[in-house]
Amino acid sequence: MYILKLAIRYFLRRRISILAVAAVALCVFIVLVVMTVMNGLVVEFRGKNHAFVGDCVVGTDSLVGFPYYEEFVDELKKLGTVEAVSAVVHSFGLLTQHGAEWNMGIEVMGIDPADHVSATGFGRTLYYHRDAPQTAFIPDYDPDAPGCVVGIDMMPQSRNQSGEYYHGPRPQRIELIMSCFPLTAKGAPLADMGMVRTKNFFYSDDTHSGLVKVDGNMVYVPFQTAQQMCGMNDPTPRASAIHVRFKTSNALADNCSAVRSLWSRFVDRKKEAPYASLLAGVRVESWIDNRRSHIAPMEKEQTMLIMLFLMLGLITVFVIFVVFYMVISHKSKDIGILRSVGASRWGVVQVFVWFAAMVGVTGAAIGGAAACALLLRINDLEDWLFARYGFQLWDRSVYAIGDIPNTIEPPVVAMVIVSAVAASVIGALLPSMQAARRRPVEILQVNQL
Repeated sequence: MYILKLAIRYFLRRRISILAVAAVALCVFIVLVVMTVMNGLVVEFRGKNHAFVGDCVVGTDSLVGFPYYEEFVDELKKLGTVEAVSAVVHSFGLLTQHGAEWNMGIEVMGIDPADHVSATGFGRTLYYHRDAPQTAFIPDYDPDAPGCVVGIDMMPQSRNQSGEYYHGPRPQRIELIMSCFPLTAKGAPLADMGMVRTKNFFYSDDTHSGLVKVDGNMVYVPFQTAQQMCGMNDPTPRASAIHVRFKTSNALADNCSAVRSLWSRFVDRKKEAPYASLLAGVRVESWIDNRRSHIAPMEKEQTMLIMLFLMLGLITVFVIFVVFYMVISHKSKDIGILRSVGASRWGVVQVFVWFAAMVGVTGAAIGGAAACALLLRINDLEDWLFARYGFQLWDRSVYAIGDIPNTIEPPVVAMVIVSAVAASVIGALLPSMQAARRRPVEILQVNQL
């Protein structure tokens, strides 16, 4: 009983314990806020990439694509785990306007809107056709004009600092000229029409995927049109990729493995067919593997932050160590008296371990409560700072971020609090064990008091 009473007495009466509590609280506050925001950004970014490609991608990096995709699409639809399938053409081109002196390099994606909306999150990224995404290529101002959907950052309306885009009640009438460079199945430029195929399109809608490279470079056109412009329609129709959505995402690895096995058998059956060599370069990947090069940098930044927080935890341990070294050095008389009346060495250690645990719990509680309070109001606070002082954590005209992620994850909070308490106890162990090892006669010598 004396152990807990002494620990409480030391905690309440030693002013230096305030320094230890403040150090723990500050550490917990910083770690919780930054980890919550960073985790939210990573989860949000992964979700956007997942929505962009669907659950699984059967595709190739080759600009000539691969043949017999229609047959494989039919086989995919027979799998009980597959919900939707979308074949796409992916290539590159140039974009300009009549009378303009500029042109820009773009990525061209040919899709069937109805299929692509079912297989990916494309429909949720549209603005004017969100309720009827299958009509995405039909301009409201001229239903007979050939339409195209462009990344929102390619449009004249710029993004303001608050992250909002301007949209009128209906899309503007904007004519765009797109040029592609068709290739044969062997990768040679087609000789007809001067090796360049050009077509005029009219802006029908824009897409806001939240992916900077996609929103700033991608132009969507009808699938058959993209095939014709990229030379993938003759003599054997070809596609660049097939996007697949499964009925359930709980067994992603198993579902992708089933598609991979199906593709392997399909390639074996087609090994004697014309252009069968193009099938060898096709990969079957989950959305995670397909978008790995885009996701990995942000995950690496998250790992680096975790490493920095581990260093911050070590600093907290050092602060606690210094505080308890000072406390114990001033309590040598108390320790000597305890030892002389029969207290065990472990009992002395327990007193200061409980003291450290109180410091850790109090500091973690204060820091955790402050962090949660800030996270719950962080977007309101940023809006107020922006309205009053023009300050933003991220300039929304540059970064593809809406609200700052502030979802509080109870497991993360619990982990940080437990780690803070553990760091406090670890910091107090060494000085308390050193004090407990000393003999009472040494401590109670007059010249030691």
